[in-house]
Amino acid sequence: MDHSAHDVARYFLAQQNEDDGSDVTNLKLQKLCYYAQGFHLALYEQPLFGDRVKAWIHGPVIPDVWHRYREHGSAPIPPPSDFDPGVFDQPTRELLDEVQSVYGQFSPWRLRDMTHREPPWANTPQGEAIPEDAMRDYFLTQLKD
Repeated sequence: MDHSAHDVARYFLAQQNEDDGSDVTNLKLQKLCYYAQGFHLALYEQPLFGDRVKAWIHGPVIPDVWHRYREHGSAPIPPPSDFDPGVFDQPTRELLDEVQSVYGQFSPWRLRDMTHREPPWANTPQGEAIPEDAMRDYFLTQLKD
């Protein structure tokens, strides 16, 4: 695992396109990173990034990433101007692109509501780290659909 949650966040921010309404707010960014981590755990049995995902009131959050972008509030975060997607290998980029394709279409609040119905967040006490094995087990069930 050579990546941080910040790398993953910057990847998603670099993919946004204001012409198609794919703006990314901090709330949406948190959920995209959570889904990327969950599916990576399910597919490869190891985390995509080392940062812990915590169960916050509005769903899964990576605290360091949230604090980095909190100044934007609920406004879209501008894409990074200096991001190199080559920091990720091809299989990882394909996974991130798939997460963006499937989940990026939803509003931040829809993603929040979706994560609230999913066991990893729902079964973790607020403020605690969501166990990676709970994420892996849940996302394995999503791969079969």
